[in-house]
Amino acid sequence: MLRLIMAVSLLLTLAACGGADNVWASDEAVSRAKYRHGGPPTITLFTVISNKSGAGAHSALMINGSERLIFDPAGTWHHPNLPERLDVHYGMTDKAVDFYIDYHARITYHVVRQDIVVSPQVAEMAIRAVERYGAVPKAQCATSVGTILRSLPGFQSVKPSMFPKKIMDQFAAFPGVTERKFYDNDPEENGVILTRGI
Repeated sequence: MLRLIMAVSLLLTLAACGGADNVWASDEAVSRAKYRHGGPPTITLFTVISNKSGAGAHSALMINGSERLIFDPAGTWHHPNLPERLDVHYGMTDKAVDFYIDYHARITYHVVRQDIVVSPQVAEMAIRAVERYGAVPKAQCATSVGTILRSLPGFQSVKPSMFPKKIMDQFAAFPGVTERKFYDNDPEENGVILTRGI
């Protein structure tokens, strides 16, 4: 029975993480979109959780340093006004972050947001790490997020895993992490949200 549950969880992860995407926005588009949030340097872990099974379905990292961007590995989220390079999306204003959360939170999934304040140096290392990582293939969202976190000072204890909830639980154990959950009654097929302006 345990093997069946693990197999179903892995299939859910495979379905949610999408495929590798080799999108490469121009330097001009990335430069135009650059945005820095006024808050402290922060690393944010987003985890999408199935409301039915409780299994983790997707992992992503948002970093606020010299700019705020999101690493959405093997994700399906996109917006025409937010340039993307190999799973890194630039221009993450507050409205763009709300849009990201709203896209993932729906009748079948909720989103867990975990934030931790870091030094400016660690934030910059995280930005460089996600930019270097490259496009992520299917079912590797949590593995890529765990690998990036493990490469950063203060996060070396993270053990990469294919299961988003395992990354979420490890992240939650770091001192100073704050957590919020987002629920929504949007239908499962919520692609129409992509038409909303940012």
